[in-house]
Amino acid sequence: MQTPTFKLNGNGRNAHQHCSHHEEDELGDHHIPTSMDTPMRADAFLMSDDEKIEAISKHFEQIMHVLGMDLSDDSVRGTPRRVAKMYVKEIFAGLDPENAPQPTLFDNRYQYRQMLVERNIPVRSTCEHHFQPILGVAHIAYFSKGRVIGLSKLNRVVEHFSRRPQVQERLTVQIAHALRRMLQTEDVAVYIDAQHLCVSQRGIRHEGCSTVTSDYGGKFLNEQVRNEFLASIR
Repeated sequence: MQTPTFKLNGNGRNAHQHCSHHEEDELGDHHIPTSMDTPMRADAFLMSDDEKIEAISKHFEQIMHVLGMDLSDDSVRGTPRRVAKMYVKEIFAGLDPENAPQPTLFDNRYQYRQMLVERNIPVRSTCEHHFQPILGVAHIAYFSKGRVIGLSKLNRVVEHFSRRPQVQERLTVQIAHALRRMLQTEDVAVYIDAQHLCVSQRGIRHEGCSTVTSDYGGKFLNEQVRNEFLASIR
């Protein structure tokens, strides 16, 4: 499958071309995705987790120093390492493909042929433009093509792709593509409703706004089937 690339502005500039600081700020403020794939370097996994934690800790210590924090204070002395460990082992653990969930599939022996929906799966991700939280829920539905997946694995797929710097549109597509590959069917729907703290805590500072994204394939391209799904999650 060819990865789609989204134009960033009227000039068709893409992520590999140079942007000024003003243009970079505009890209972040408009939350524009550049690709279906998370932007990663080829050497992203040459360092061990422990090496990454050590390096990030030193860099974050410098950030705190520049901000004027007194790192000799007992309260913040361990903050750089805590932040580094949190980044590598927790909130960005989904960057490592080794952490991807392995699907647990079963034969559909009870011949259930109707839509299966799992609602209100927690989404806890991080906006890649400002490193602020994205918090919301995902709703997933699919029709079995002979195999069914363990329900908890739906949650784990959402969790895996959420635990990385993200754009909500990309997150939605990545979850949908992963489930279609696992279930070997196009009959998958993903719907995410989330709040972005980079909107409520900085910039415009508007609270209560949420962003809705969706991805429909196979039977869900039929309006009646799609409406049945939307009715079930409302």
